[in-house]
Amino acid sequence: MQAKITDILRKHQLSITEARKKILSLFWETGNALAHGDIEQKSSDEFDRVTIYRTLQTFVEKGIIHTIPTSDNSVRYALCKDECAAGHHHDDHVHFICDDCGTTYCIDEISVPKVKLPKGFKAAQTDLVISGTCNKCEQ
Repeated sequence: MQAKITDILRKHQLSITEARKKILSLFWETGNALAHGDIEQKSSDEFDRVTIYRTLQTFVEKGIIHTIPTSDNSVRYALCKDECAAGHHHDDHVHFICDDCGTTYCIDEISVPKVKLPKGFKAAQTDLVISGTCNKCEQ
């Protein structure tokens, strides 16, 4: 996994730092979206809040992760697919947030429908977030 993480950082022309490697590995290990607080908790005080914030912002800018809005106006982050690049996110899929366990899932099988906007409007990003009970909590 460390080789994959190093490859991603090199592909996006980023310096390979301990913070970047650790934060990116957390996304790979969990497989789900993470909030800033989740990363702070899981990194066991290895990095301060500002380092985590800057790392997340850099990853978003480079197309490594994408943001997911939540109902409480916080933001979660999830790994992008290979098609994303700096300034060009192509993660037009549905996100599902479980009301019971709080886990956020990227549902890649369902695309966000195209919305025809009125003349003069241009969409930069479309988010579709569904909340409910996930398949793990439903059992």
